[in-house]
Amino acid sequence: MNGNGSPLKLGTERVGKLLAEYAIPAIIAMTAASVYNMADSIFIGHGVGSMAIAGLALTFPLMNLTAAFGSFVGVGASTIISVKLGQRDYGSANQALGNVLVLNVVIGIAVTAVCFPFLDPVFRFFGASDQTLPYAREYMEVILAGNVVTHIYFGLNAVLRAAGHPKMSMYTTLLSVVINCILTPLFIFGFGWGIRGAAWATVIAQVISLVWQLVHFTQPKQLLHFHRGIYSLKRELVRSMFAIGLSPFLMNLCSCLIVILINRGLKTYGSDLTIGAYGIINRIIFLFAMVIMGLNQGMQPVAGYNFGARDYRRVTQVTKLTIAWGVGIATFGFLVCHLFPEGIIRWFTSDGELIRAAVHGLHIVFAVFPFAGFQMVATNFFLSIGMSRQAIFLSLTRQALFMIPCLIVLPQFFGVQGVWISLPVADFTASALTAFMLCAQLRKFKRAAGERIR
Repeated sequence: MNGNGSPLKLGTERVGKLLAEYAIPAIIAMTAASVYNMADSIFIGHGVGSMAIAGLALTFPLMNLTAAFGSFVGVGASTIISVKLGQRDYGSANQALGNVLVLNVVIGIAVTAVCFPFLDPVFRFFGASDQTLPYAREYMEVILAGNVVTHIYFGLNAVLRAAGHPKMSMYTTLLSVVINCILTPLFIFGFGWGIRGAAWATVIAQVISLVWQLVHFTQPKQLLHFHRGIYSLKRELVRSMFAIGLSPFLMNLCSCLIVILINRGLKTYGSDLTIGAYGIINRIIFLFAMVIMGLNQGMQPVAGYNFGARDYRRVTQVTKLTIAWGVGIATFGFLVCHLFPEGIIRWFTSDGELIRAAVHGLHIVFAVFPFAGFQMVATNFFLSIGMSRQAIFLSLTRQALFMIPCLIVLPQFFGVQGVWISLPVADFTASALTAFMLCAQLRKFKRAAGERIR
């Protein structure tokens, strides 16, 4: 396979140019997706009400849970495909594509079947009240109905990037976003479907984008394409996918638990509006985090390919460059949220009490955000080169070792303030540990690169 879509240039093209080529489409796609999520909340906030925003916030843990199972397959498969392409093992890369499709169908159906019957007790456990429960249930019922589509859509998008089609991945995401942004106000304001209309817009948009992906992967001219013999699950391949995907799976699983603890803490020491404030802040965090994730997605095929080719110098170069970009983006987010907090929050709501609560939380949560940007990229570095144990450890230290204890202990002394403070404390401490491990690994690469030259 030649031309712009060839994966072979990952080992020869200038690293900065490669990162830009792969990261910029991913950043555009991820930013568009996060802007849609913000717009979704804005439409719900102004079209349905403040309690609907709180209800939407209650769905975040369950959304994280479903995303955890999706990343279990997609992230692991994309890393394996990048490494196999670097090793010129095209048969295994195609087998991984077939296994991605099958596993996403099986897991998507299983997650829906398990979660659907227990939505009310689950949301009560998450901190729902009589006022917010109906909104959370209505939204999640529709999302779960389209869960299989969501899993396949995100899984194939990861494969597109790994196979040398970053722009195709971007266009697929943009298509979904544009359709979403057209359908959501139509369903909420035009048809009067409320929060359920926002969910239907999401599912329909993903169905249309998935069809486009399937058309691409059914073309025999593509290096990776659907064909007979790649759908049977291979034990070693699936085991490798899950081993690599275990890190983002556990990260999302811990995120699920953390959002539960945050919502329950805000409910105990605050009110439904405080939960709504966190829902707004979470959307803002999501915007900047998605941009950094776009960077990570651009780094992943470059780092994975060159690690497979044992070119550790290029792996180090792309890692350092991505960290610099990631910290810069996080610093920009820090400045914007501290300089213009009220103006940002007013996009979502005109409720004065909700605005005050969200502005207060925004200042605290973004206090050390540049460190969080570094930690996100550095953790993804280990994931990109298949060092799943290190990635899992770093993911869990921020979530389980630092943040969960803070969310349990600090609110008992500081109330709602303790819930807000827990986030920057965990970000800072996890970043320090991540920096230590990253420097140690880069030193190993430097020694290995020197030995290869000799």
